[in-house]
Amino acid sequence: MTITRIESFCVPPRWIFVRVETDTGLVGWGECILPRRVHAVLGALRDLSDAVKGVDADRITDLWSRMLRGGFFRGGPVLGTAAAGIEQALWDIKGRRLDAPVHALLGGKVRERVRAYAWIGGDRPQNVVDAVRERVRQGFTAVKMNATAELHYLDSPSAVAAAAERMAAVRRETGPDFGIAVDFHGRVHRAMAKPLLSALEPHSPLWIEEPLLSEHLDALDSVARVSRVLLATGERLYTRWDFKRVFEQRVVDIIQPDVSLTGLHELHTLARMAEAYDVTVAPHCPNGPISLAATLQVDAAVPNVVYQEYSLGLHYHTGYAGLARGELNDYVLNPEVLAVTDGWLSIPPGPGLGIEINEALVRERHHVWSLRDPNWRNADASAAEW
Repeated sequence: MTITRIESFCVPPRWIFVRVETDTGLVGWGECILPRRVHAVLGALRDLSDAVKGVDADRITDLWSRMLRGGFFRGGPVLGTAAAGIEQALWDIKGRRLDAPVHALLGGKVRERVRAYAWIGGDRPQNVVDAVRERVRQGFTAVKMNATAELHYLDSPSAVAAAAERMAAVRRETGPDFGIAVDFHGRVHRAMAKPLLSALEPHSPLWIEEPLLSEHLDALDSVARVSRVLLATGERLYTRWDFKRVFEQRVVDIIQPDVSLTGLHELHTLARMAEAYDVTVAPHCPNGPISLAATLQVDAAVPNVVYQEYSLGLHYHTGYAGLARGELNDYVLNPEVLAVTDGWLSIPPGPGLGIEINEALVRERHHVWSLRDPNWRNADASAAEW
């Protein structure tokens, strides 16, 4: 069973789908991210397609190694997401050929469902109380919100106080046991992370996500010393070698790898590595249905996954930055397998990734867009982290 064709599709709101076809007629689907570098990702997909076409589609580990190691220069998000999209599709094909869900090929289920959380508040957090009321109405028992908008290297006490009050308002609305994760989004520099962590701690955040940018992982210990709040990171890391530094540092409590950067089997490997360090996993997935389905296959098979990010109703889906609207279930013929019930996601039971893609709609909506970079600025007009 050899790979004969690899196609890529850019569909609203900002997703890149990958279709892999074999000489037996079996087809699998994967998903890439990096919508702000869409042309680079599509170019990487073309390069990798040339490398793997004509090869046995069952040899996923070997193909993964070829895609990651085939060039002298390696790593990074563009190559990582292109390889991950193809790799997810190969697992989808293998599961369909064997008439088994991918989690069965990873050792079988250790759980029947995983707790989901959803976003509130947008990039520049606002209207968070109304938003959390809607999420509670939808059945969620946990949410995530950005801590702040732009924040300078040294910012004002009022910016810290405003972030704390937003979280306090959500806590008052939801009660003590509701999960409220807070994302620093890498936009908080080390000097401001300390007072912001201290201000948020009394309101019992579920975790603080990306307290510092990944390039400053070596400074996480200095931030962790000011607070007992759990720290999470990992959405901008790609392989076990990237995460090795995180585990060895013994500061991060929760890792958040993204299956559309790591690939499905590497996500499984990272979760197993985390288990050895008694670290929890909450996979990153503000993405489309294929990424979610692939992640759920791993969620099913590892014991230390505690929460799953869920993108239905995410602010990016509403025509963000001029792109067309789109939603999680638009491209799925069996959307019920990705539905949240009382705050939980069930594990898709069908073969492969467990979802059926509406290929006709994917082809109809395919359009190569270009999502512009944000141009966030501080008050002095210097560039701000987004």
